[in-house]
Amino acid sequence: MRRDILLFSLLFFFFLETPCFGQMYRWVDEKGAVHFTDDLSRIPEKYRRDAESRRATEETSAPEPSKKPVPPATGKVSEVTGYEVHLIRRHELWLAEVTLNERVGRQLIVDTGASFTLINRQTADELGLLLDESTPVIPGTTVSGTILTPMVTLKSVRVGQALAENVEAVVHTMPGNQAGLLGNSFLNKFRVVLDSLGGKMTLFPLQGEASPDRPGGFGRDYWVGQFRFYHHTLAELKTMKTRYESQGASTEANRMVKAIQYFENQLNELERRASFAGVPRQWRE
Repeated sequence: MRRDILLFSLLFFFFLETPCFGQMYRWVDEKGAVHFTDDLSRIPEKYRRDAESRRATEETSAPEPSKKPVPPATGKVSEVTGYEVHLIRRHELWLAEVTLNERVGRQLIVDTGASFTLINRQTADELGLLLDESTPVIPGTTVSGTILTPMVTLKSVRVGQALAENVEAVVHTMPGNQAGLLGNSFLNKFRVVLDSLGGKMTLFPLQGEASPDRPGGFGRDYWVGQFRFYHHTLAELKTMKTRYESQGASTEANRMVKAIQYFENQLNELERRASFAGVPRQWRE
């Protein structure tokens, strides 16, 4: 069962993966804490040779490691406005206590490789979410092949004191009846530092004070990533729609049409926010 969950977590990568940015480096200090940075020079020399190079989403990259001692994992905001969250170890998995819509609590697997947060059907029912033929769907890949998974928007997702609103989530029942995954539709709103030795995660909000180089409080990479995600999503959905139409699968093609309409509306809303914030046009392509 444990292997089934891990396999599912690895294979449940949606065609609409979160876009990646520059080169990232992962390194582990002498206390076992995991750090991420996009600048090799920020890694202490004694750890530089063993640092792992990888591509990673900009929103989940960690800030520059601080030399200040990390306070106990109380769940309260730290001096540098990072929210520390205690993680629960279950075999090879790390889980976090998550509150959905300020109503339903679940233990979700922390998965920085999942494009979306995922909840099971039971949780969706408890939240009173209506799933029918008009619900937008996302094509997903599992060990059984391609499936169309319903997508909903959660009013809020809270992890400790870290809160994100209007978080997109897919509804699917995982092996072992796990409650679901805490994926990048939530995590990408923060910069994430995972401390596997200490069994905790620190979430640093991305939004700061608005300035000419940070319209709306966000930097260039945030805005570029948001627009790139929606453009990529729409391109993939249109490709799937054409494929279903060529196969004569009218039901699936119609569901793709609804999904395309949903994401076009999301892109239009992002354009509205960007225009209001004064985001340069070249950041929106």
